[in-house]
Amino acid sequence: MGRRTTRRPVVAVRPGTRTRRPDTLAVEEPLELRVNGEPLAVTMRTPGDDVELAHGFLLTEGVIGAADDVVLARYCDSRDAAGRNTYNVLDVLLAPGVPAPAAQVERRFYTTSSCGVCGKASLDAVRTVARFPPGDDPVRVTTGTLVALPDRLRAAQRVFDTTGGLHAAAIFTADGALLVAREDVGRHNAVDKAIGRALLDGRYPARGTVLAVSGRASFELVQKAVMAGIPVLAAVSAPSSLAVDLARETGTTLIGFLRGETMNVYAGAQRVLDADPQGEPDAASRATVPTPVPAAGSAASRTAPDPPLGV
Repeated sequence: MGRRTTRRPVVAVRPGTRTRRPDTLAVEEPLELRVNGEPLAVTMRTPGDDVELAHGFLLTEGVIGAADDVVLARYCDSRDAAGRNTYNVLDVLLAPGVPAPAAQVERRFYTTSSCGVCGKASLDAVRTVARFPPGDDPVRVTTGTLVALPDRLRAAQRVFDTTGGLHAAAIFTADGALLVAREDVGRHNAVDKAIGRALLDGRYPARGTVLAVSGRASFELVQKAVMAGIPVLAAVSAPSSLAVDLARETGTTLIGFLRGETMNVYAGAQRVLDADPQGEPDAASRATVPTPVPAAGSAASRTAPDPPLGV
């Protein structure tokens, strides 16, 4: 049975003292994702929410476009040295008529928990075509709502409280209501889990929402937001140059350095409204209208649950 946390001995060094004690760590284990029985990818992840992770990964890679594109997700009978199921191999059965993954999606080697783009033949391979590009999404978000998101995201990190070693991603409504939050040792896995949950809950495309992440905003995280139809991505740290370029190309609002009462808006500033002392958007902000970008697409859900987890 997979675990989110484990204990390891540590020597805690403090001024004048050394203490040997157990420490709680986030678990990192490989997950092999198979599609129709064929190996597709191996990623290092924190066990749990693996079915969501698979759905989010397949959606953001353009393999599926609706929850009904998957008819079954089940753990294969992978055993450890003691003969116990590791729950580290997940097989996804696609619905009839859904094409198998294209060759450029295949990653027949380990990807690290911090790098989801590694192994792509080229950068162009991850510029997949979105069914619901966010450029025409009319959503507006006030600065007051945005500055509250990091604390709300942090409050949802249960495993981080005991380990201090996980990334987090959450999808919020435009007024700051939490829809889903997920943690993982890999930032791209945390995003895939959150997007996968939204897909299974019938929230694809995730129009009118904000994706908040606990670290930096990479190209891949913007790409995943675009593929999920999420119009706003907010990160507490810096974006990369390519992330900014992709956000501008796709009409995504990209916010970085969201800390305290401040932020930098790198793309799509028309969606970010200033609030007056009464908390209402000011007239200038209300008057701004985004540039439309065409869109198209579909969505739904059905699969097997994760195994029970011990924390």
